[in-house]
Amino acid sequence: MRRNLLIVTGFFILLELYVYQAFRTVAHHSWMRTGYWVYTFLLYALLVYLMMNINRDMRDQHRIQLIGSIFLGLVLPKLLVAVFLLVDDLLRLLSYGYSQMVNTGTHYPPRRKFLSILGLGAAGVFAGLIFDGIIFGKYRFRARKVRLRFKNLPDAFEGYRIVQISDVHSGSFFHPEKLQRAIDLINRQKADLILFTGDMVNNYAEEFQPFIPLFQSITAKDGKFSVLGNHDYGIYALPTEAEQQLNVLKLKKMEEEAGFTMLRNEHVQIEKNGSLFYLIGVENWGEKPFPQYGDLDKATEGIPASAFKILMSHDPTHFDRIVKFHPSDVQLTLSGHTHGMQFGIDLKNCKWSPVEYRYPKWIDLYESLGKYLYVNRGFGVIGYPGRVGIDPEITVFELAKSAS
Repeated sequence: MRRNLLIVTGFFILLELYVYQAFRTVAHHSWMRTGYWVYTFLLYALLVYLMMNINRDMRDQHRIQLIGSIFLGLVLPKLLVAVFLLVDDLLRLLSYGYSQMVNTGTHYPPRRKFLSILGLGAAGVFAGLIFDGIIFGKYRFRARKVRLRFKNLPDAFEGYRIVQISDVHSGSFFHPEKLQRAIDLINRQKADLILFTGDMVNNYAEEFQPFIPLFQSITAKDGKFSVLGNHDYGIYALPTEAEQQLNVLKLKKMEEEAGFTMLRNEHVQIEKNGSLFYLIGVENWGEKPFPQYGDLDKATEGIPASAFKILMSHDPTHFDRIVKFHPSDVQLTLSGHTHGMQFGIDLKNCKWSPVEYRYPKWIDLYESLGKYLYVNRGFGVIGYPGRVGIDPEITVFELAKSAS
């Protein structure tokens, strides 16, 4: 542990000394250079203080979010500066080597000022994006409309509207009233059915308590249903299985108070004009170390194979590992979990996020073996308390009958 700490400390000392070379190139006054080191010292002193006073049982997310914000917004951008300096050093080395070969000079070339300025500018832009994501990005809720056609959809459900929300992580929001715009946006969709696909809290059921009135106000003609996500069990904070089970029971009761019916490896029938489809909800199933409590066999027991079915399963890996091969023939699976990593590019013809290297199916709609998976971008935040490029999502599905 001590060795790792020394390695990390050494890395950041070297990083700061290296980045200072860029700052020194553009800052010619001694008071500016002194100010840089005073600022740097105070920044790291604050980070060390915050990290030394954190503990496993801490339920207040403010400190965790503050640490993440400082690191991502003020420390990590310095790596960008280092990249530009490395490029500069490589060019200087090549230039010096060439000059030695042709005997045109003996002095090592100085740093290029414009590369130092570019590096500092890039770091500034990155820091700006990080803080914009914290202050504004996590509240840029978007309603994404998705129209899907199915052969075996009962005629009565032509045009049926389902709204999916996922990954609220209520413990990451400190002012419930700031989510009123998102709730209003959900209600404007005039959904027939509201589906929540897991991670209502970060760890503790009590995090959801202040948000119950808001989620009570969400309306849908045929009800509101939910499933559990990996965070809802409290496995990252509660040490015993008994405490985790109690946490789930508390959360279930609170969600019921908010008007949601939690499905735990079970199904319900959604009826309209004498026709019906089956809504299935499983507990979390993800690749280890994530919990694998989902039981699709149990959840689909008694459902006719020919029936139209929608599955709520928090983790999208469940689809590729289990769902699409399962004899129950689930036509549509709704998931969340990835958040799009809350960082990336999300344009019509260009989508990228580092999370795609961990989850091949990470946002939007996928089709495999004639079955659909939709991965919601998430409603809330976890870890980094913001969003850059990947806006929080409210998905609006409109079901239609396929012609063939």
